[in-house]
Amino acid sequence: MRVDDFDFHLPPECIALRPVEPRESAQLLVVKPKSETLFLDSHISDLVRLLRAGDCLVVNNTKVLPARLVGTRRRGASIARIEATLHKREDGDTWRAFVRPAKKLSTGEKVAFRRYENGDTLIADVIAKGDAGEVLFRFEVAGETLDAAIRTVGVMPLPPYIAAKRPEDDRDERDYQTMFADRSGAVAAPTAGLHFTPDLIQNLHQAGIRSAEVTLHVGAGTFLPVKVDDTDDHRMHAEWGEISWATASLLNETKAKGGRIIAVGTTSLRLLESAVNDDGSFKAWSGDTAIFITPGYGFKAVDVLMTNFHLPRSTLFMLVSAFSGLDTMQKAYKHAIENGYRFYSYGDACLLHRAS
Repeated sequence: MRVDDFDFHLPPECIALRPVEPRESAQLLVVKPKSETLFLDSHISDLVRLLRAGDCLVVNNTKVLPARLVGTRRRGASIARIEATLHKREDGDTWRAFVRPAKKLSTGEKVAFRRYENGDTLIADVIAKGDAGEVLFRFEVAGETLDAAIRTVGVMPLPPYIAAKRPEDDRDERDYQTMFADRSGAVAAPTAGLHFTPDLIQNLHQAGIRSAEVTLHVGAGTFLPVKVDDTDDHRMHAEWGEISWATASLLNETKAKGGRIIAVGTTSLRLLESAVNDDGSFKAWSGDTAIFITPGYGFKAVDVLMTNFHLPRSTLFMLVSAFSGLDTMQKAYKHAIENGYRFYSYGDACLLHRAS
């Protein structure tokens, strides 16, 4: 399909710079493609009545690392300032990163990253360079020690649409992390999960709506613009994910009893659709996925998708258009813009039902 098919006008003021408080007060647009009432304006707190007993929410328990690093490269008397956004861990001490300006780096050189001029320093070797500013770094430390060092020298990698309007601050370290965050490795938050609080989850459980956790370490590739004219020519960056045996069993039990699988966020959906068997069942699974979902895709795992509002021409708007229909989603987003819904990572959400 033409990428232009997924374009729409989004006024800049629609992009939320902070989340609402309390989180459950965010707006929720319910979209039912097969219903006479296509849209229902609601709120996150209404999920208890919008879902039904026997349904299962699937949340992403990945934890965001402060993966935007700033450092210097020394080449004799020449010093270059380097900005790197980590996007995929390859090994205990090795990360892929998007770098600006990548042309200032050569294979074999070292970069010294620090957050403050007099602060701790994290050293990385450039071991390979790829296309579009991608660099493969090997750090001087590994594993949990490396994670701790990244937390010391890095800052939260806010989406460029927010970072262009204000600097990150200490509040983002709390706001840009879901209540489910447990397994470090993401460089972007699974933002639909930001709407949940312990009280909301307790209310859902009391109503007979269960929840299950999966892990997909979201990469910075989620922010990259689509630069091709046809969706067939776009390639997604791989991300690592895992579904445990316990989660797979709960999902199979939910389906067997007639319950629905509710994916909280496109990250959960992409992982579930990557791991599902042809018959719609699940088993324990782990590995990389680079699944790219566009209209025409046949969904086998997910019945309902809760997700935030996405940007024009993005792979995420293509995904929701595949799920609920392109025409339906164009109308839904037009309704959302006209009715003051807030877009993107810190914005409002929609509850999408499948078109087929």
